[in-house]
Amino acid sequence: MPATTRLMLVIALVAAAAAPAAEPLEVLLVAGGCCHDYATQTKILKAGIEERVRAEVTVAYNPDKSTKARFEIYEKDDWATGYDVVIHDECSADVTDGTYVARILKAHRDGVPAVNIHCAMHSYRWGEFRKAVAAGADNAGWFEMIGLQSTGHGPQFPIEVVYDRDHPVTKGLGNWTTINEELYNNVQVLSTARPLATGRQTMPAKRDQPDAKPIVAEAVVAWTNEFGPKKTRIFSTSLGHNNETVADGRYLDLVTRGILWAAGKLADDGTPAPAYVLEAVAAE
Repeated sequence: MPATTRLMLVIALVAAAAAPAAEPLEVLLVAGGCCHDYATQTKILKAGIEERVRAEVTVAYNPDKSTKARFEIYEKDDWATGYDVVIHDECSADVTDGTYVARILKAHRDGVPAVNIHCAMHSYRWGEFRKAVAAGADNAGWFEMIGLQSTGHGPQFPIEVVYDRDHPVTKGLGNWTTINEELYNNVQVLSTARPLATGRQTMPAKRDQPDAKPIVAEAVVAWTNEFGPKKTRIFSTSLGHNNETVADGRYLDLVTRGILWAAGKLADDGTPAPAYVLEAVAAE
């Protein structure tokens, strides 16, 4: 843990001693669908979050490994009632039921914060989604909640993650390099979004082309967004394809701080609200 982050946690812990006891953050983690080991990653995320902050993570997991995975919890109009934050970790690219998606988005439009992880960026898309969608278009809702539109990724190579530390989420975090990972492209970053981290990926030159040079790609890989009339707080990161990345402490720190910020439990200086700091974390 970076020294700056450790100091902020110690300060928060001291303040917590005098603060009234708080109920844990109620976090809903929705996961499942194509192309990822969600059975393992849900366990990693739940344990990693609950080890870092006072939170209770409820998992809604669908073992369906197709791009058409739907989630029973979303079938109710009040599906998000009782949760402080919802983590979207689904990979449901071919779910195109507008009524179903609108029901999901309504909860966030009405003020329930969200954290979006990796393939959530490539879910619930239809129409000409490979082109920049127009504001208010029939197929724009999910992208407007996320705050960024992505349509794909290249091969897996390490990604250099560089933070803009002038934001509560990223204060105290150190730049790092992932293992082989997917760098999601950026079709457009919406005006309501604020980039927090850039990913840089270098792909080696092709061996059969002597004059070829390495290909360097860059994209925003973490950002915040304000969604809807209530300017609901949304945090997203497109990182997190492989289990090793999800289990990396630096990744879990980023996601956890995104949760705290979305829930309004992170001060402007990056210090977590004292009531949600675990003593064991601050003592590390």
